[in-house]
Amino acid sequence: MASSPTGYYDGSRIFTWISDYTGVSIDQVNFVISQFVALALASLFRTILHPSKTKAATRHGFGLIFGLIIGYFCFGMQAIHLAGLPALCYIVIRTTNPQIMQRLVLAVALIYLSCIHLHRQVYDYGSYSLDITGPLMVVTQKVTSLAFCIHDGICRKESELTKNQLVYAVKNIPTPLEYFSYVLQFPTLMAGPALFYKDYIDFIDGKNFPTPSSNNINNNSGGNTLVLEPSPVRAVCKKVTLSLLCAIAFVKFTPMFHIEGVKDDDFVENTTLMYKFWYLSNTTMLVRFKYYFAWLFADATSNNSGIGFDGYHPDGSHNWDKFSNINMIKFEFGTNLKESIEAWNIGTNRWLRMIVYERVDNYATMLTYGLSALWHGFYPGYYLTFANGALFTFAARSMRRTIRNYFTGNKDSKFIYDVITFVTTRFVMAYITFAFVLLEFWGGIRLYLHMYLCLHILALIALFIVPRVVPKVNPGLVSNHLTANGSIANVLKQASPITNSVSNHHD
Repeated sequence: MASSPTGYYDGSRIFTWISDYTGVSIDQVNFVISQFVALALASLFRTILHPSKTKAATRHGFGLIFGLIIGYFCFGMQAIHLAGLPALCYIVIRTTNPQIMQRLVLAVALIYLSCIHLHRQVYDYGSYSLDITGPLMVVTQKVTSLAFCIHDGICRKESELTKNQLVYAVKNIPTPLEYFSYVLQFPTLMAGPALFYKDYIDFIDGKNFPTPSSNNINNNSGGNTLVLEPSPVRAVCKKVTLSLLCAIAFVKFTPMFHIEGVKDDDFVENTTLMYKFWYLSNTTMLVRFKYYFAWLFADATSNNSGIGFDGYHPDGSHNWDKFSNINMIKFEFGTNLKESIEAWNIGTNRWLRMIVYERVDNYATMLTYGLSALWHGFYPGYYLTFANGALFTFAARSMRRTIRNYFTGNKDSKFIYDVITFVTTRFVMAYITFAFVLLEFWGGIRLYLHMYLCLHILALIALFIVPRVVPKVNPGLVSNHLTANGSIANVLKQASPITNSVSNHHD
């Protein structure tokens, strides 16, 4: 018999027989079925409902209607919240002063989302079953980003806007059809990506592809200009295949490295530090495979509808990664924390940058991490992870500014630096993110104490001691010293506070 979600799950039970046969819970079965249905329906946007053949209102309606159907199939009566949250925010957008409207929308959306998070936490604590909070988190990104873009377009001068804000500024409040179809369209409803409103309207109007040029005109058209829109089929097949492989790996190997194992007394008290790091690295990687499956499949669905074209690669192949939520290669093989964070949940990173990071002068990093934690919910493990994330972000930034230039003098030293930072980043990511998956505060604290708070101590050293002991130098100076002295050790020796030979070059 398949393991089933608790009574909290209110989605359709039509395919319970598939759940019983496969052993996969009904919520996960419904999610996979809804994604395959969305993938098939998405192609209609490029064929029967192409902008050249269909009015914008029809395309809006098609995306909205099937978004609501899929929402009801997956969540039952809980799907009412998919309409409730954006409806309240639309009332605020239409009725309040644009000078303060964007902040009110942010407050309303976060309060509504927080109430649903708390309800889930009370009645279904610690469950990983599919629930309405996932799509509501995407809806929250859409309605708040739209509110800020409207504020930028109506209330601020162009000279006051950043380049990003200028591109996405909205000068007219959307009609109800435009608004709700943007928020609830089925290709991006379940797992994103959360488009900005202007990107969505360009998609509806068919303006998201290149204008006619020598690269996309059929020269054998007898004098008639024929624009050849790039086909997403190759990208869709690639992403669907990769997402299914991630799903298989998650199902196959998760029982071997289950997150609950980190609470086991024998694991916590009787294993070595290196084994703990190895286990945490594997268990957090397998959890990422679940996200890879959802995001890659959602990205494929968006591509299949015509969303996500981003020009051409140098070899002439099509790039369909404009709104991708994940860059697996960059994340898994990133050589620093910043690079890995930027490659994970990219749509959320864009949203946080748009509504927080670019708009505050002080404590931008802390406020960004704070909003991200609140958006995710109220499990203590989330806040432990994001607090650690802020600490290690500052520590990594300090080390990079202080140490990196000592290793950029030649290829060999730069390679050594990259290897060290790659390995360090893998350990740090596992160390700070397992609490996010575990959800618990004290379970995380207990494991940290049995790991001697080793990386926390190193982070504090990187923040407060290394910048005072190791002087900064510019890359050119290091290169010259390497040429003359032959090793990093000699450079460090000559740059030490005792000899003070390069003290005039401190930043």
